[in-house]
Amino acid sequence: MIMSDFWKTRRVFVTGATGFLGANLVTRLVKEQAAVVCLQRDAVQPNSFDLFGLRDKVTVVNGDVQDLSLLQRILNEYEIDSVFHLAAQAIVGAANRSPISTFETNVRGTYMLLEACRLSPSVKRVVVASSDKAYGSTTTLPYREDFPLQGTFPYDVSKSCTDLLARSYALTYDLPVVVTRSANIYGPGDINLSRIIPGTIVAVLKNESPIIRSDGTPLREFIFVDDVVSAYLTLAENISRAKGEAFNIGSDRPVQILELTNRIIDLAGSNGDIEPTIMLKSKIEHEIDAQYLSADKIHSLLDWRAEIDLDAGLNISIVWYRDNLARLE
Repeated sequence: MIMSDFWKTRRVFVTGATGFLGANLVTRLVKEQAAVVCLQRDAVQPNSFDLFGLRDKVTVVNGDVQDLSLLQRILNEYEIDSVFHLAAQAIVGAANRSPISTFETNVRGTYMLLEACRLSPSVKRVVVASSDKAYGSTTTLPYREDFPLQGTFPYDVSKSCTDLLARSYALTYDLPVVVTRSANIYGPGDINLSRIIPGTIVAVLKNESPIIRSDGTPLREFIFVDDVVSAYLTLAENISRAKGEAFNIGSDRPVQILELTNRIIDLAGSNGDIEPTIMLKSKIEHEIDAQYLSADKIHSLLDWRAEIDLDAGLNISIVWYRDNLARLE
């Protein structure tokens, strides 16, 4: 990890800081000696933020990302220079069960945050997290940034909207905002065990059969969380070149879910008698079958690329979950 002076004493606001990516981003910003302000809606335990011991290292404000007056107060009172908007309802299954709450958080929360930034004279850069899901389903892969956004299912639609809103504010109001469309993120601190990587790691460490909630054939791309944090900081640091643009963040190496699960079983040191439990005999409804990205744009424009390959990232993750298994229960 290369440190620089760019973030030293810089005033940074992070929404979604108690989540997996948010906590990893805040950890890096604290190491870079930024002055970080975090928005917290719920203090659910356990959470990644507290597992990383961040609460005493930053300023925490309680509230909702949909509260425009609160957002304006935070940006103005703390003279925020940089904003990372990560707050979202990020679970596909939960979005299918409860679309309204997902739309409220992911769509309304985004335009409230963008409006607060537009009205704040101190904000110089905004990074908004979209997703590869914003592209929806297509027969042409990998996804490229000039593809149309055509999310169909609730979570995918919410991310298409997030993406369009951010770029609308950039083009209409000259807001210095950049959009990220990331592949599936994994690594230390992800406590949502319904996701395939942490769920499989924890199951194997407990000598249990990991569950695959599909037929195992879906193709997905995974990227280690430290690489994503690095990409976010790179985009923010180069906002004059990135403003108004969307960037894919990926590893360029898609993998089938069944293959991924078996690799985790091998790497976690299974004694050989663990096999995954495949829940479905056919494709899962309301999910896209194949998704992976081209990260050529961020490579060519900003010379950024993912550095941690899948096996290395999985090994780092396995060590973290082994060390923290008791704290996740």
